[in-house]
Amino acid sequence: MYVEQIRYICTGNNNKNNMETLIKRHLNRMQTVKLDFVRSLMDEIDWNERLLMIKGQKGVGKTTLMTQRILKEFGPTNTTEVLYASLDNIYFSTHRLLDFIEQFHAQGGKYLYLDEVHKYKGWSIEIKNAYDEFEDMHIVLSGSSLINLTEGEADLSRRCISYTMQGLSFREYLQMFYQKSFHKRTLKEILTNGNSLCAEVNSQLRPLPFFSEYLRYGYYPFLKEGQNNYYVRIENIVNTIIEFELPQLRKLDVGNIRKVKSLLGILSSSVPYKVDTVKLSSMAEISRNTLLQYLQNLCDARLIQLLYSDVTNVKRLQKPDKIYLENTNMLHALSSTHVNEGNEREVFILNQLSSAHIVEYSKTSADFTVDHQYTIEVGGRSKDGKQIAGVANSYIASADEEYVLGNKIPLWLFGFLY
Repeated sequence: MYVEQIRYICTGNNNKNNMETLIKRHLNRMQTVKLDFVRSLMDEIDWNERLLMIKGQKGVGKTTLMTQRILKEFGPTNTTEVLYASLDNIYFSTHRLLDFIEQFHAQGGKYLYLDEVHKYKGWSIEIKNAYDEFEDMHIVLSGSSLINLTEGEADLSRRCISYTMQGLSFREYLQMFYQKSFHKRTLKEILTNGNSLCAEVNSQLRPLPFFSEYLRYGYYPFLKEGQNNYYVRIENIVNTIIEFELPQLRKLDVGNIRKVKSLLGILSSSVPYKVDTVKLSSMAEISRNTLLQYLQNLCDARLIQLLYSDVTNVKRLQKPDKIYLENTNMLHALSSTHVNEGNEREVFILNQLSSAHIVEYSKTSADFTVDHQYTIEVGGRSKDGKQIAGVANSYIASADEEYVLGNKIPLWLFGFLY
């Protein structure tokens, strides 16, 4: 059946523009796609838009999301209307992307899912031209977190709707690995009516042991392939971003890769890091301005998170108030020392909150201010609330609780935000 489809679609193609390899890869990939677990982002994306971009760190599940969408909407064997292709395929080393799109459109194609777009030089101008020329074509792109739609050879910001994909939330982890399904909650629901969710979760499982697992191993979907090389794969992702994506997309001099790795190593062993730029630049053997540029690049790459006390007035190359690694699994993978529980808790809640909220370094003695409205202090069961006494809309995110107790909210509840 596949051979007949390929012959039909490729009829009239000359050897130069033969898409047979891409069609075979599409059909083979569709045979491996499963729909037993689908990320919540699937329902948040407006798939009717003509041009979409899904950005995210390598390994968070962008390719899976795209191919699941194809399977749900078009089935496993339809290559007349829809086609998936990764732009790091060798096909695109000898074929122009725009020619490929034009050929696919001429054969009746309407929906293209293009993966790893940042690996094709000049992709933005060719996508812009395709968007302007083929008005009935829908194109979904995926690529590095470092992609900036306003830069490059073409400004796509007015044409392209962009979404950012994070790793698994705690809620998604429970669904993917334990088949326990719960609805996501808003931050307001968690803070004001958290016990209804606590009761629902505790009726099916005791959350704390599962939460402990998640903090060490639950962020990346490739955990499905086993724990043995899980941290090695995270290290490989970090190396790929620093060694290839930063030089390509942020013009990092390859001669400075070692310094960027050294900087990340320093941060990995000390986050959350209260920033002393003089000390940090000295340790990393770089100037202050270079340090701040590297920090911004690492943040854009979603390897670290920079926390400011006032995000509305952040200037270019401004010193952040605090630095965190992007997620707790990366913290465990990269840290050369025992991971401090307090650090781990703060990294977790910042990661989950920042998916859809404005998070700032608290100007009080608490840890975070969220949406200019809520004050959150993170701690264990012994945290008594003295640091937030008298502060309106203040809460303790407690790591050791299964239920809400006054203004003490179980830390794991914040893993149900997406």
